[in-house]
Parts: sequence; C-alpha cells; structure tokens
Amino acid sequence: MLERRDNYRDLYRDFRWDIPARFNIGVAVCDRWAASEPQRTALLEYRVDGEPGRLTYGELAAQSNALANGLRAGGLKRGDRVALLLPQSFETAIAHVAIYKLGAIAVPLALLFGMEAIEYRMQTAGAAAIVTNAAGYAKLKKIGGRLTSLRQVIVVEGGEGDAMDFRKIVAEHSPHFVAEDTGPDDPAMMIFTSGTTGPPKGALHGHRVLLGHLPGVQMPHEFLPQSGDLFWTPADWAWAGGLLNVLLPSLYFGIPVVCGRFEKFDPEAALLLAEKMQVRNAFIPPTALRMLKTVPDISKRFRLNLRTVGSGGESLGRETFEWGREALGLTINEFYGQTECNLVLSSCAAIGVSRAGAIGLAVPGHRVAVIDEEGRRVRAGEAGQIAIARPDPVMFLEYWQNPEATAKKFVGDWMTTGDQGIEDEDGYVQFFGRDDDVITSAGFRIGPSEIEDCLTAHPSVALAAAVGKPDAVRTEIVKAYVVLKDGVAGSEGLADEIKLWVRERLSAHEYPREVEFVDSMPLTTTGKVIRRIFRDRARQEVNL
Repeated sequence: MLERRDNYRDLYRDFRWDIPARFNIGVAVCDRWAASEPQRTALLEYRVDGEPGRLTYGELAAQSNALANGLRAGGLKRGDRVALLLPQSFETAIAHVAIYKLGAIAVPLALLFGMEAIEYRMQTAGAAAIVTNAAGYAKLKKIGGRLTSLRQVIVVEGGEGDAMDFRKIVAEHSPHFVAEDTGPDDPAMMIFTSGTTGPPKGALHGHRVLLGHLPGVQMPHEFLPQSGDLFWTPADWAWAGGLLNVLLPSLYFGIPVVCGRFEKFDPEAALLLAEKMQVRNAFIPPTALRMLKTVPDISKRFRLNLRTVGSGGESLGRETFEWGREALGLTINEFYGQTECNLVLSSCAAIGVSRAGAIGLAVPGHRVAVIDEEGRRVRAGEAGQIAIARPDPVMFLEYWQNPEATAKKFVGDWMTTGDQGIEDEDGYVQFFGRDDDVITSAGFRIGPSEIEDCLTAHPSVALAAAVGKPDAVRTEIVKAYVVLKDGVAGSEGLADEIKLWVRERLSAHEYPREVEFVDSMPLTTTGKVIRRIFRDRARQEVNL
C-alpha cells in the first residue's frame, strides 16, 4: 500500500514491495473482512427503481465457500481452469473468490463475446468448468460438444439438462472451506488479450497480481481508501480494467463496489447511477468519457459526489482532460498499463502529478522506460516503445502454453508493450499509439490519439477514429471516420469544417485530408475503438 506523501519524489523513493511467501486472492479480498466485520458491505447492486441490493463480506465468504465446496465435489481441483461468462453481479464476485480459494484458475470472458470467441478461449484455456447466466448458457449450447475438456456447467438462473443451478449448489454445500495454501507465483487467473496482433493470447497471472495492482489503484484515486469511498466502473469485470482496477482491489481495501449492468454504455444512465448511488470513485475509460461529453449541463442536472475519476485503456487526450475539470469539477487522473502488466504509469493530481496530454509518471514500485529496438532507453523527447523492467509483481507469468510468444514479449529484462510513447525531461510519458496504429505521412510519424481527441472536441462530433490511408505521394494520409451527435447531419461542408478545425488546432501535417461520416463506432469489449476495421476499410478503398 502507498503511504501518503506530499510529493511524488518522496512517494516513489520510500515505496517498498512487501510480497508475503503465501498469498491467496480469495482470502485477501474476502475472509479477512468477514472475520473482523462480517456485516461490512462488500457489494451494492444498482436498481433503477427501489433500494439497491446488498451483499456483506460475511455473505460473500459463506457463499464463496459453499461454491468452492460444490466445485470440488464436482471434481474440480487446484490448477483447473474455470471460465466465468457473467455480467457485473454478486454471483460474479462470489465465483471469483471461490475459484481463488480452490486454487483453480479463473478465466473471465465477456458476455458480449460471440460463440466463436467463447469457444476459442475456452478451448485454448482447456476450461474444465464454466459459471454463466441464461444468456451465456444459450451461446454455450450452440457450441455443442466441441468443448472436450468441459465437465461442469453452472448457471446462475437455474440449471437444465446437464447444467447445475448456482443457487442450489450454494444452498446445499457447507459455508466452511479451507482455502488452498497458495504462493504469490501460483496461477490465479488467465485474462485473454484483445488480439490486436494475432490471435488472442491467455495472459496467465499469479496471486501476486492483486498486490501488484494496489499502488497503481491508489495513485490515480488519490490515496484510496478514504472515508466514504464507494467504487464503480462501467467496464466489464471480465476485462483486466474492471476486475483488477476496481473489483478485487476495492474488496481488498474494504470499499463497497457498485454492480451496474449496462448491455451498452449509456451516458445518461451512467450519470443517473452515479447520482443515485453517490459514487465517490470511478474508473471510466476514455471512450466512455467522450460519450459523457455529449451530455449537456452535467453539473446542473446531476448531483454527483465524485472524489476521484481514473481513466485508462487508451489515450485520454487534452480536450477530455480539460472537459473533466469543467464538467465534473475534478482532475481526471490518467493511468496506463496492459493485460500483461497493468497500472504502471499514473497521474495523481493530489500531489501535483498531472499534465494535460500526458499519462503521468511511473507508479511507485515499477520501473518504466521508453526504449529502442535494442532495449536501450531513448533520449527525452524521442519516440520509442513503452517498456517495463522485470521482475515486477504485477507482471504476467507467461502466455498460456505459448513460450515463443512469451519470449518475444521481452527485450532483455524489458517487457515490451507494443505501445509507442515519448518521455519528457520530467519523466512524464505521452502515449503515441500502438505500433500498428501509428500513421506515416510525408516523413512524419503521427499518433492517432491526439487527432481523435481534437476531433471529438468539435461541437458536432460524438466519436472519431483516425487511421492511415495509403497514398502514393505521402505514403499515407490521415483519414477520419466520424460519428456525429444526435440531430446533426453529415455534409461536405461539415467535413471541410472538421478538417479545418483540426488543422488550426494541431498542424498542417496532422489534419485529416478525408473525413467520412459513419453511423457507429466499432468498440472492443473493453471500450477501445477498433481502428483496425477502419484501417482495412481505408486500404480497400485504394485497391478498388
């Protein structure tokens, strides 16, 4: 845990990791509190109408113990992989805790995944069991008998056929369970990468991954836990951002977590949730923040009680950063990481670590640098790849059954990220773009994030993606795909206005030479714009 300091230099200098020889995530996030304060609130379920549902730490302990007993009775053992195909819910948290106590490996899957995505991940992981809901079970049945390693299916709303009823298992098994004696490097979870470069890979993490996340959660949330803190995120708990940035650290710190189920992010509904539940701490990805920007008069229409907002997963951008101060009355603290090694750079406005357009500084306990292809640190102001030095407790153990990909992830002792960045003289890192996303135009290397941020600042633009389109003269030109705000019609005149808007605010080489209006923006389950789709589309236009 971070001990409060008045300045970043002292905070970084004084921090020391304290990783115990034995550690189990399930015990750490549940049983400690259940033993001392069983009536303490662990989770709150948001309901549009009526009072929220409540799950205490005592209930979380008893139900996770019963589920762990049920899994063991069904033949599950330490090291087996258990998939979770669930939304934000009490059952999701109960299942996670049970799996960790059992010494099994949790494999969270997004409920938005289609059948092929689910099948690929479950086959790759060799999942022996799955906990899901009715919607997930309907998808699972269509996959049929192709999941050869699957032995146990548990459905939250009640079982049918070979599927078992979650509630029946919990009711029929003992609420007492002795957790497996796990060490920090014993596998605890497998989170699949988004597959931006090749097929998705299963990033395997040890139990220490939770401890490794704690300073990276505390820094953007300004020395959390504080009295009255209450956490919520629209991010799916199947994503590292929802699970490891919010759910598990909050439970570890004894901070209530709000479950809010949204099939699709709705900015008005999100603000109503934050108002009704009086959310104090929120992790909101940049795309969701840009959608919130479309809501007028937030401070007048909603009585929010936010203390901190952290954002990461893609570049926040200067425009959204400044909007946060005006509309939300606070400084959005940007942070950075990826599935394999999360929350290693962060801002913290409380101690003056905040700079528009930059992610922030290295989180205490982590060594982060911008390096060249040979693994050497580049000079301040030069572009290179963001990398993290090993060993590091938040770093993944390996890619599941893929030693070649694991080896390729490292240059010496640097874990590479595939993200381009620039570090300034003060150590602040600016995210430039994924290797695949960087646009090369007339000799300039252009990151799409800054262009997209500028585009969404235009009063008619809701969302935008910038990609490189092949060009015989410039190598590539910048092309923008734009979703307009409700009630705004696209036209050639508006496209020209948008081009000029960017040119005047950025530079002559960065503005989009083509603007195309689209009805929707393709997003990953983690809320990131899928630029690859537009990049392929732009290339096809040239080849027609």
